[in-house]
Formats: sequence, structure tokens, C-alpha cells
Amino acid sequence: MKLHFESDLSYQKAAMDAVCDLFRGQEVFRAVFSVAAPVPTDDQQYSFEGKQFSDSGGVGNALKLLPDVEISDNLQKVQLRNGVPPSDKLKPKQALDFTVEMETGTGKTYVYLRTVFELNARYGFTKFVVVVPSVAIKEGVYKTLQITREHFESASLYPNAKGYEFFQYNSDRLGEVRNFATSPNIQIMVITVGAINKFGDEAAAAAEESDEAKRREKSKNKMYRASEKTGGERPIDLIRNTRPILIVDEPQSVDGGMDGKGKKALAHMNPLCTLRYSATHVDKHNMVYRLDAVDAYEQKLVKQIEVAAATVQGGGNKPYVKLLAVANKKGVITASIEVDRENAAGAVRRETITVQDGFDLEQETGRPLYANVRIGEIRAAKADQFIELKVPGGEEFLRVGEAWGDVDPKAVQRAMIARTIKEHLDKEKRLRPLGVKVLSLFFIDEVAKYRQYDEQGNAVKGEYALMFEEEYKRLAKHPDYQSLFKEVDLSAAANEVHNGYFSIDKKKIGGKTVEVLKDTSGSTAADDDTYSLIMRDKEKLLSFSSPLKFIFSHSALKEGWDNPNVFQICNFSTRDTERWRRQTIGRGLRLCVNQKGERLRGFEVNTLTVIATESYEQFAENLQRDIEKDTGIQFGIVKDHEFAGIGIGQENGGVAPLGFDASKALWAHLKSQGYIDSKGKVQDTLRTALKEGTLVLPEQFSAQKEQIAAVLKKITGKLEIKDADERKTVPVRKSVFVSPEFKALWDRIKHKTTYRVQFDNVQLIKKCIDALNVMPPVAKTRLLWKKAEMSITKAGVDASEVSVSSPVAIDENDIELPDVLTELQDRTQLTRKTIAHILTESTRLQDFKRNPQQFIELTADAINRCKRLALVDGIKYQRLGDDDYYAQELFETEELTGYLKNLVQDTQRSVYQHVVYDSAVERDFAEALEKNEAVRVYAKLPGWFKVPTPLGTYNPDWAVLIERDGQERLYFVVETKSSLIEGDLRDREGGKIKCGAAHFAALAVGENPAIYGKFKGVDGLIERAHLAEGPSV
Repeated sequence: MKLHFESDLSYQKAAMDAVCDLFRGQEVFRAVFSVAAPVPTDDQQYSFEGKQFSDSGGVGNALKLLPDVEISDNLQKVQLRNGVPPSDKLKPKQALDFTVEMETGTGKTYVYLRTVFELNARYGFTKFVVVVPSVAIKEGVYKTLQITREHFESASLYPNAKGYEFFQYNSDRLGEVRNFATSPNIQIMVITVGAINKFGDEAAAAAEESDEAKRREKSKNKMYRASEKTGGERPIDLIRNTRPILIVDEPQSVDGGMDGKGKKALAHMNPLCTLRYSATHVDKHNMVYRLDAVDAYEQKLVKQIEVAAATVQGGGNKPYVKLLAVANKKGVITASIEVDRENAAGAVRRETITVQDGFDLEQETGRPLYANVRIGEIRAAKADQFIELKVPGGEEFLRVGEAWGDVDPKAVQRAMIARTIKEHLDKEKRLRPLGVKVLSLFFIDEVAKYRQYDEQGNAVKGEYALMFEEEYKRLAKHPDYQSLFKEVDLSAAANEVHNGYFSIDKKKIGGKTVEVLKDTSGSTAADDDTYSLIMRDKEKLLSFSSPLKFIFSHSALKEGWDNPNVFQICNFSTRDTERWRRQTIGRGLRLCVNQKGERLRGFEVNTLTVIATESYEQFAENLQRDIEKDTGIQFGIVKDHEFAGIGIGQENGGVAPLGFDASKALWAHLKSQGYIDSKGKVQDTLRTALKEGTLVLPEQFSAQKEQIAAVLKKITGKLEIKDADERKTVPVRKSVFVSPEFKALWDRIKHKTTYRVQFDNVQLIKKCIDALNVMPPVAKTRLLWKKAEMSITKAGVDASEVSVSSPVAIDENDIELPDVLTELQDRTQLTRKTIAHILTESTRLQDFKRNPQQFIELTADAINRCKRLALVDGIKYQRLGDDDYYAQELFETEELTGYLKNLVQDTQRSVYQHVVYDSAVERDFAEALEKNEAVRVYAKLPGWFKVPTPLGTYNPDWAVLIERDGQERLYFVVETKSSLIEGDLRDREGGKIKCGAAHFAALAVGENPAIYGKFKGVDGLIERAHLAEGPSV
């Protein structure tokens, strides 16, 4: 299989032009044989346009343009064209550093290699050094150089570049450095920053040269010592004299952190300029082009991302703690942890709490399950954050993202493997007919969990390998995948479709030397073979001829994996958990290729599924945080250069950019209008203006209003419906409020009551037993998969759910059974004797072992429901004295507010000028009350009007005065529900309504009292009024 490369992608050409146009005005060297005779320069070297010849026959790059004049002007034009922030004017002798930002998976390596040939074609530059941070990227670059030669040398691209040379720097092959310096052809040296740092010390090398004895000794300072391999020259001088153009891949990893060791090493090479390429720059020197994560996603240059998120349901049988964050505010060190906490209703829910050193988690969660689990040391240092968890029998140390306890990790890992296989097979059914080989990638925490060795040194399968084969065979028999496994020997296939890529160590086991796979950091010499193996097998893995589809690799292997047909990624690792999402996704973002090596486009084909164990909402939120940290993107922020590239029509028919100064003026206007704050953060006033088309702009920008609005819409995102600015205070309607009709209505319902209850204990116990017998089944702990698509825009990362799987049961064999009588006593306040009687007389006690926590919750809920119904059935209300009532003046003194979206406005019969509704039923009821002439006055009863009940306070919906036959007046308290069937209402809500009926029955004294009832609509209320003879429910 041969990969096909596209030469006409506009965004890649824009990135190349951004660099090449920096040198616009440089004289072009068309051919080495047609130039004028060399002219000696001050340093006795000879120069042609674009090339430089030394006395020793070396060929180098030469720059004729002045940094502070031509290059500085070119830089500003390029930045303006590409809409990136403007740089300060360059200084005369300033080092020329330029930055290109390209999202992972968009062809960054291809772009900078093609830029080499474009710079040669336009300006004659020939000497280039590609500096990379790791062996992985070095292998990737070298592989790309090998497979792109035919493409770059083709007649349609750079036929004059034929014969170009590239090599990986090796200190034992210094002759290649001499060839690099003397060859007239394009030369590309690929070198790691580690190798540059090992060049040695120039001063020490000079001291060795001056000492006859030391001169003959083997030296570490090879780069600074004269060598026979380089014709007696110092290798560093050969490189320096060429004035190479440095191309730095992933400069944030090359520069060397705070001490800048790597950056200093680069300066020793005397570069003509340095071009810096990455998706995640730390230092952005003179940005010339930017294609960030948002641009790549919006233009569909990378795969669509979706998350299959596993959440545990019905668990809580073991203590669980997960560290989310550590903070140090004003010297107070705290940790945010996730625990299974018991809420006021007695249900166990996973919640986030803040803890400090010494906190007792049994006390914090309200669960005896956490007995003797306490918080120990909390370390807040940025590079070393963790908490110490003191648990029975020892300590556990958790870093951010790590968890302790909960369900068996192996059960979850098996489920993750099974889900990855299912996603893989689903895609294989769809993509195989298109000629696309589907690959899946597992990042694992320990090599030993995939492969082990027996006493004789023979490789044996680890637990992950065994789990994989068992799940693969199981799913292969599923009816959905029969078309993929016709005439396939599953026992052989399950073994052939997976393999591991790990670093190798040689050890003596059982009397023989064997190659043993081992854990490594990903940047050691032992990793060389791993990376070269991955790169060597790149095309092979893409071909149907290879049975290998599932790849297991160590978690440290973050870089270098650029196989475009990775469609599923499953991460078991806990290393670097705070940034694993973006790192993991980066390994699968590239668009896929078919069997001809042609790239396929479109999200319908290209979807990367990440198998995760956090909710998709958490994943989206954390992915956004990762992107912000890695790239510096600020979601929802308008920058002052944002509009500089907007086109303005010219009189001659051309188009010129708006410019940086005008963009800053426009930004200042947006701020003055309150559309953005002082940091550029989008305000809801801007979202509203864009939604309603009321954006106010200065006159000079009126012609560009549509383009400006388009830029702003991308940044603002969606308008939240319930916005604080839309909240409105609802005043009373004075004419209704002071009317005798409303006073008469209010006088009938305003009084307060008290209640007492009576119930039969024997009857309650019988009902509790019956309730347990019919309560829902107690299920095992389950894993539920929810799949959501990620949307990455300038407004942020958003997740939208697309499917939910059937729950998968998880076996929990080592559960410590809690004291069921104590747990239920705490939740129901019944005696232990009564609870024991209820449990033993029911038919459900055997369910306790299946899932103790769920059994306790369901049982407590059933008993408490019976208690509530018993209380309601035996309730008696009594009106308090004449002075205990809700004063009519409260309508004026207690503020009522509502959102515009939830108001029936300008009502004439209501005590309020607008009716605040909570549902469509209430809205329709209010509108019908307004239209019905029999309704004289009414009120949507406010929240402060409460009826006490043993189930909590009850707030009725409406008070209505109806005139029957134009004379008789009837007074109603109305409850509006979408269903009037008692069984459809929740028992607590239905119980409150029963209590409400008893309360108003207690007030039904005197002439023509208020009638309480439940109604779906006004027609039913009017019909009831015509039938009325007295109080009713």
C-alpha cells in the first residue's frame, strides 16, 4: 500500500505562503549554473543570491533582506492577511523566530517539509535542520521524508529538487555533516534536541585541542573538535557556516523549560531563521499562521470526536473517593473530591465535596461504609499534587483524576474492552466496503497486564490480552456481526487481531536470554525500536492483508502514533490524567485513508470514539480546559485583532483588509456598548443583539456589518434562554387588588390551620410488607454507556447525547454487607423489631446480597411511602384563631419576579399584571381564565401562600371567583395538573394535594365557602361551578 498525498489543500498552502512571503523581495536563485561569478565579501566568503560559498567549498544560505525593514514589513502583511495578532517591529540584529500553529492531525509535518522545497524554489535556500524533541517524532519525520520523495519530486511540484538528501544526525557518522555543508543540493538534517545538548562544551573542546595529550583522547565534545571525518574541520563550524534554516517541531518540548537549555543549543547553530511548528506553543514568537483546534474542527480537517462514557448505576456498595482538584487559597490547602454521599432523602448520590487534612469521610458522607477513612496530607505544589487517604490497613495516595474504591476495576476494564470491540465492529461493517481498514488503540498502564513471561522465559498472555480474546469471541458470535465472521476460525482470529507495541529489554530467564517487554517513559533509548517498528509498520497496518486491528501500547507512548485509521481509543492509564483527553484524542484525529492510500473526508466517515469512564459532560468540560491550557485559546473571548482581516472593497475592484488599528477601534466600541467586558469576554447583551439583529456599530463599519456579525456569532455561542436581563418584576393590578370581589375571595381562603394525625400501626406494617413485595427488582450494579458527540467552536466545547445503551451488569464478589437493620432504622425511624418483622415477612430479603445499597434504598423508600400515605389518610386540620391568616397586603409587599419567556402578559382579571407559569398546562389555564366571561377575578397563588402538611409545605395553584348565571358567586381553590388520575401523581405530591383538600375543608365554614378541586382546564372548572351545591373535592 502506498499513501497518497494531496498537494492542493488551501489551508496547507496558506501555511506555506505565510512563511515564504516573509522573504518576499529576496533575489531568486534560479539555477546554480546560471549565476554571476562569486563576489568576495568582507569575511572573504563568496555569495550568490540565496546561497553562500565558503573557501572550503561549503554551500550555505544567504539573506539579503534587512530584518527591521523588508522582513518586518512582510511580517505585518502576513499577520494581517491571516488574522493573527500583530508583532512589534523587528530590530536590526534580532534573531528571526517565526511561529506556525497547526492543530494535531492537519498535516503539520507535510507542511513544513513542503515549505523547505518552496523556499528553495523561490529563494534558493538549501540547508535545513529539523529539530525534534523525541525519538518518536524523529522516526515520524524520517518516515515522512521517505514516503514523500516521489510526491515532492513529481513534475507538478518540485522536479528541480531531485537529488535532495536527508539524514538522521549521528555523532558516529560526522561525514554526513561535511556532506551537509558542501553539497549544492537541498540538505535536510533531522536531529533530536537531546543530540544537540550532547554536542559538548566548546570551551572544554578548545582546552583539549591545546593539550597534546588530551588531543589524542576520546572526547565527548565531538561537535567542537576537528575531525578527520569532516576533512579536519570542526563539525559545528560546518553547520554554522551554512546559516541553516531551523525547523523546530514541538518547540515547547525543545526549548527546555525555565532554563531554556534547548533554545540556547539552537542558537549555537547560527541559524538564518527559526521556524517553529506546533499545535500547543508556549512562547509564540511572531505568529504568522494559525490553524487551531476550533478551525480544524469547523473545517472538518480532523475527525469528529464522540465519547462513549461509562457510568456506574446502582453501585455504592464500597467506599469511593476520587481526587478532582487541589487548591491553595491564602494558605488554606483544600482538595475537591468525589464521594458517594447520602442525601437528605436517604439516597446515595455521587457528589463533589471540599475537604481539608484530617476530615473524617464517614462524617462527611453520612455513611458507615466510610468508617476509618480519613484525609491525610494534601500537597498543593503544581507539579506534585496529591492527597493521602488513610484507609483501614494503610494509606492510599491519589493524584488528580485518580480514584480509590468503587466497583472492581477489572470489571470496568473488561466492559471498556468489550465496548471498544463493539464500536470497532460497528465501524468495520460500515467502512470496510469503502476500503477503509479500522484500527483501535488501547493505552494501558502496565505492560505486564498485557504480556507476561513464565519461568522458562516464554511469553504468556496477561489479563488484558485474555479479557480481549474472551470478549472478542463473544461479540463475534453476535447476530449483528455475522457478516464480518463468515468462515473465520475465531480461536485463531482472536489471537491474530491484537498485538502490543512496547519497548524491549533483554533478560536471562530460565537459563536463556529472552526479549522482555517493559514499561518506559516514552523518551528513552529503549523506545527507539518501538517507534521505528510503529513507523515501519504504518502502511502494513492500513492494509486488509494484515489481520492486526487492535493495538495495545504503553501509556507513555503519546507522540509518534500518527496512523490515520485509528477510530477507537481506550485509555486505561492514570498517568497525566489531567491532560490525557487532548493527548489521547491527538493520536486519532487524522482523517482516514482507503486501500489506495487516498484520504477520505467528512464526519460521516471520520468519527473518533473515545472510550471513557467519566460522564460526557465532564469529558467536554475537561477537554475544553485541556485545549485552553495547551493552546492558549480563550473560548468566548473577542480579541482586539479579531476583525483585522475582514475585507473592504476598493474603488479599483480589489479588496484590502480592515487593518489592526480599525480592528482595535471596533473592539473599543463593542466594549463601550457593553457587548464585551474589559477582557473581551462576551456578554449576554451581545448574544441578544446578534439573535435579534440589533447589533449597533459605528457608521464607518456599516458596510462590513454582516462580516463582523459572522465573526462575533462564532465566538458567542448560544444565547441562554433564562438570562438575568430577561427577569422581570411582576406588579399587582390595582383595580383587581382593591375590588370587593377579590377581597371576598381572599377572605375565604386566607386563614391558617394546624393538623394532627392518627394511624393504625398494625395496618401500617401490613402495607409495608405488601409494598416490599411489589417494589422494583433489585438489580446488580450496572454499567451504562452514553454516547455523545463533541462540538468544538470558538464559544467552547459542547457535548450532545446521541445514544444510550442497555445497562451491562457488573459482578461484585467481595462486598462487605452493611448492618441492614441500622441502615433502615436511620432512614425510616421505625424500631429494629418492626423493621425485622417487615423484612422477614416479605418475600424480598434474599435480594439484599445481590445489591445491598440498592436494596436498602428501595426498601426505605417503600416504607417511607407507606408512612406518608398513612399520615395523610389519618390527617385532621383545624383552623387557627382569627388573627392567624395571610394578609392581603402581602401581594404588594412580597416581590414576584418571572422570566419574560414564562409570562402570560397584560392579564386583566388577575391580581397580578402578568401571570408567571411553570408549565404549558398553567399557561393554557391562565389564558382560558382571561377569555372566559364567567371568571370575575383570579390569582395564581404566590409561593408565600403555604399550607402545612406532614410531607412538607403545599402551595396550591389558583384562587378563582366565578359568577354563575350573572348573579351567584362561587369561590374556588384550584389545582391544575396534566393528569387527574391519582396514580399518575407522585405519592408525595398526591399526598400534599389530599392534605390541601383537608385544609380547605376545615376552612369551609360560614356562607358560601371556597370549594377545592383538581382541574385540567377552565371548561371543567365552569362545569363544576354549574353543579356546585357545597364544598367538594
